[in-house]
Amino acid sequence: MEAKKSDTEAIAATIRLIKKIIYTGTLTLKTGLHIGGSNSAMNIGGPDKFVVRNSMNGLPYIPGSSLKGKMRSLIEISEGNSTISTDPDSISGSLFGIAVKESKGKASRLIVRDCELITEDPNDKNYKFDNTDLPYTETKTEASIDRVTSVANPRTFERVPAGAKFKVNMVLNIFEGEDESKLKNTLKRAIELLEDDYLGGSGSRGYGQVDIELEEIEKKVEEYGK
Repeated sequence: MEAKKSDTEAIAATIRLIKKIIYTGTLTLKTGLHIGGSNSAMNIGGPDKFVVRNSMNGLPYIPGSSLKGKMRSLIEISEGNSTISTDPDSISGSLFGIAVKESKGKASRLIVRDCELITEDPNDKNYKFDNTDLPYTETKTEASIDRVTSVANPRTFERVPAGAKFKVNMVLNIFEGEDESKLKNTLKRAIELLEDDYLGGSGSRGYGQVDIELEEIEKKVEEYGK
């Protein structure tokens, strides 16, 4: 007797990938960015909050999970959802997928890569990191004030400075029978919402304003392997 297919296999058997839309471009910081990393290497007198860095080369980067999570959150909020939707056919579910154990789960149609810091720009002679406090980052000291005692509690944040640029790479998978224009418009909307919001932490205090410029290239499945 033939073994019963799992829910995942059954779902996979009903869909066919027809193309990939590859988005590449640049994310430019308009204000300083803080996406937290490990404080295990903290030195006395250094920042209280460090940024995330690539452990191989020491460069700050933007995790794809941070960028994708923020875009999803903004789409959810714009649709009036206070929590992540569990409807795979919703606007956010159609693009970002639904992670549930039941058979109605749906894989994300969008892949968001980690964004690498651009250290040199041959088209911009003024694009330099010569004056940063730390390698490719700056420190910013702030103070929270106790509203009862008026005692100041100073703290220092590490930030990637305004003007820094990161490489953006995203892939949108289009499956047979799906509304391509709807998926592309949702992604465009998420990016526009992000540009008028913030990425990373402390956005209400001015951090994390970004500008994103992208180009897209379509590759049909038939083109692979040629």
